[in-house]
Amino acid sequence: MDQPQQATRRPGTQAPAGERVADWADGRLGIYGLAKANMRKIFPDHWSFMLGEISLYTFIVIILTGVYLTLFFHPSMNEVVYDGSYVPLQGIKMSDAFNSTMRISFDVRGGLLIRQIHHWAAIVFIAAMLVHMMRVFFTGAFRKPREINYVFGWLLLFSGMFDGFLGYSLPDDLLSGTGVRFMEGAVLSVPIVGTYLSMFLFGDQFPGHEFVARFYSVHVLLLPGIMLGLLAAHLILVFYHKHTQFPGPGRTNKNVVGMPLLPVYIAKAGGFFFLVFGVLSVLAALATVNPIWAYGPYRPDQVTTDAQPDWYMGYSEGLIRIMPGWEINLWGHTLVLGVLIPLLVFPVVLGFIGFYPFLESWVTGDNREHHLLDRPRNKPVRTGIGAAWISLYLILLIAGGNDLFATHFHLSINAVTWMVRIGFFVVPVVVFIVAKRMALGLQRRDRDKVLHGRETGTIKRLAHGEFMEVHEPLDQGALFTHTQHEQHEPLDIRPAVDDKGVERKIGRIAKLRAKLSRGYYGEGSQIPKPTAEEYEEITSGHGHH
Repeated sequence: MDQPQQATRRPGTQAPAGERVADWADGRLGIYGLAKANMRKIFPDHWSFMLGEISLYTFIVIILTGVYLTLFFHPSMNEVVYDGSYVPLQGIKMSDAFNSTMRISFDVRGGLLIRQIHHWAAIVFIAAMLVHMMRVFFTGAFRKPREINYVFGWLLLFSGMFDGFLGYSLPDDLLSGTGVRFMEGAVLSVPIVGTYLSMFLFGDQFPGHEFVARFYSVHVLLLPGIMLGLLAAHLILVFYHKHTQFPGPGRTNKNVVGMPLLPVYIAKAGGFFFLVFGVLSVLAALATVNPIWAYGPYRPDQVTTDAQPDWYMGYSEGLIRIMPGWEINLWGHTLVLGVLIPLLVFPVVLGFIGFYPFLESWVTGDNREHHLLDRPRNKPVRTGIGAAWISLYLILLIAGGNDLFATHFHLSINAVTWMVRIGFFVVPVVVFIVAKRMALGLQRRDRDKVLHGRETGTIKRLAHGEFMEVHEPLDQGALFTHTQHEQHEPLDIRPAVDDKGVERKIGRIAKLRAKLSRGYYGEGSQIPKPTAEEYEEITSGHGHH
């Protein structure tokens, strides 16, 4: 086969314009060297890694559609009379914000579709980030050196939730106005500074004439800017630390097995982006979300029935709905505990998940780098904690819709509220125990597979009449996957008396750390994996029965 000839340029001839521009840019930016070093970077392939990509692609869709909507939206509370295409609202007084949103929905070409895509993308964005964070949590991808990157992702989730809340508050419709009123009540419950915070947000007594413009600035400038910075830092650290991978043959903490970024991964990522965009477009075209024309403009003397926020803020409302209406008077001030306590619990629920990597690192004392992921079954306590947190989130979502559950299932709203109150304390504990026991059961199953092989379904009858099932030994790859994980030993407290008989003082923090360590890795929290000696004994026939 003939070798391809390298293209040469005659001396004195000028390079093409495109090549000259590329050389000029490379000489100043170092693009070629940067691309050469990173375009062949290896990324592992697993379906769960796409959850982070969905978050990224929906965020891009949010930015693109949001830019389009800003061309037509008027963030103003000036009162106008509607004279647009939607006949039932003609002649009704409303804010300019609501009027422009109606114009986007009915008079701007493609406006309603873009608005629906924007809203659906925000819903899917938060969902994808939450599920992605749970994948990282359950597999231990947050361990050193990725704790800071995990925190960046957690801050993205937190920022996205508030940006979404501000976004669906901008149209100034009756539903979003009810949600803003809910937030104003929560802010006012803050002791001493509550009224000042409310004035800062709204510029006047609620609803005032400033809050839409202020929410708009935060929604399109401040929070997106913060999220773009967090996203850039998140992706840079993913490149720098290299991607985690699930354990398997040939995979270690010092390599990455997968596909190169260019051209394979880039091609797949591009196709996946358009797939996500297409699904969002189909959702927007077929399933209406936030039909403001059905709610009408906001009026402080009215409230919508069945008023529910977007799902990701539902748990915050659930906290207030299940909280008794307690109040106390201190030094001449009334503390509305029925709102203040949920307001304090709200960040604690999310903050626990954000702080967890540092808690586990402190309990285990493990400061090594980890690039191989854990199988959730091999970390029963962590798996139980994650499952309990998800159950708490779901319980609070149910609490946020207690009126809907009562009306749709013909129940007493008081009965639903009390069930949720009890479930708030009981369900996470039960889920923790069940998830931990399931993980331990799967560990026992893995241990049995390693020692005895997998069931084949083939039954043989021995000469003396006994029936037995034939087990097929696992291959080396499966054996590695089932036994590669490390099992930590609980931390021991130093002896209370040293070798000279002098009593040592053991602090409460050290005792707490040792107790937590025993809870994580002590007896009953992990099944000892089979040793090489046990495997040899079984496979040699001495242990067969």
